[in-house]
Amino acid sequence: MAFINVNGRNVAYRLLGAEANPLVILAHPLGMTQAVWDDVLPALLPRYRVLTWDLPGHGASEAWPADGGDITPAALAADALALVERAGDTRFHFVGTSIGGVIGKQLLSEHADRLLSAVLTNTGAVIGNAELWNTRAGRVRDEGLAALSGEIVPRWFAADLIKRDPALAEGWRTIMGRGDAESYARLCEMLGRTDFRGKLKAACSQPGGVDVHLLGGSEDMATPPETLQALAAECGGAPLEIIENLGHVPSVEFSEALAKRLLLWMAPDRSRVGEQGVAYAEGLETRKQVLGEAHVARSTENATSLDAPFQQMITRLAWGELWGNGDLTRAERSMITTGILAALGREELELHLKTAKRIGLSEAQLRQVLMHVAVYGGVPAANHAFALAKQLGWGETRE
Repeated sequence: MAFINVNGRNVAYRLLGAEANPLVILAHPLGMTQAVWDDVLPALLPRYRVLTWDLPGHGASEAWPADGGDITPAALAADALALVERAGDTRFHFVGTSIGGVIGKQLLSEHADRLLSAVLTNTGAVIGNAELWNTRAGRVRDEGLAALSGEIVPRWFAADLIKRDPALAEGWRTIMGRGDAESYARLCEMLGRTDFRGKLKAACSQPGGVDVHLLGGSEDMATPPETLQALAAECGGAPLEIIENLGHVPSVEFSEALAKRLLLWMAPDRSRVGEQGVAYAEGLETRKQVLGEAHVARSTENATSLDAPFQQMITRLAWGELWGNGDLTRAERSMITTGILAALGREELELHLKTAKRIGLSEAQLRQVLMHVAVYGGVPAANHAFALAKQLGWGETRE
């Protein structure tokens, strides 16, 4: 776990996965922590760089300052954008549940240009009503989170799950009870004031708009299916799936099913490719992620009338069609590319040996790639590749 100071307040976060993979940020529900995503991470990390964080007064994040005024969706979105900047990315996929979905809606309404896609689960354009949230805020201040956790936590999960696994609810009661009551209360009051009706359709439905997917649970008492249906209408008819026997927290209750959906929904939509192939902008996005923005900028700046069409072609073909395809991970494509370049002795090998580090290849993986080159492409080619890799910092000196 790491920390970042945002406007004088420490925020706890985790940034996991290879730098060259697309970034996805995951926002947790009220009363929980970033640990809610733990069971989803193994499926995402081979293909994505994943950023999670704790809301104010939750988990290891510092409480909202007593003199900090009201918490707003804009302030929570600013935390998210500060973390994206810390990761060194400009655009990202977003996944949020419940109040995490509120952050997603704020990003959609004010920062849609930063989003590659958005998945909002168990949330709404309006969640509950001001009276309900203000009442809960008052009770939390008077009674404390630990006292109310026994009433609130069972509402997060389907009743059948609680019967099968009572320790699950007890564990989350403990986590909720350790949170900061005042931060929680101010977040409740924020939910009572928040209304995104009429603010989302432009980002979701305009040509080239953000791909938005919605998901809810048939057993969700906090944001029932009709709340998600209303949100789908606000998002210009965004696709909505209601999962049977799911409560409020799919990352805990249906982690495997959620992970499969995220991998599908965040992948580039190849059904739009048609006869014209992948768009240049999509290929450019992938090229920047894999090679780094500085390298791509130099290639673009150095292009002349002679090779500018060539640069556009390889951006669409190599980076859009191949590297942008999700059938192989970027680590797998890096191993293939490095092996081919080493066997052929091409000058781009140096670039892709550097890129292999960004993508997160291990020393053992690179060694096996180059040993394959030795057997199938020739020992001199492999010898040259090993020497170049060592010059670039691969491997440790043996004592």
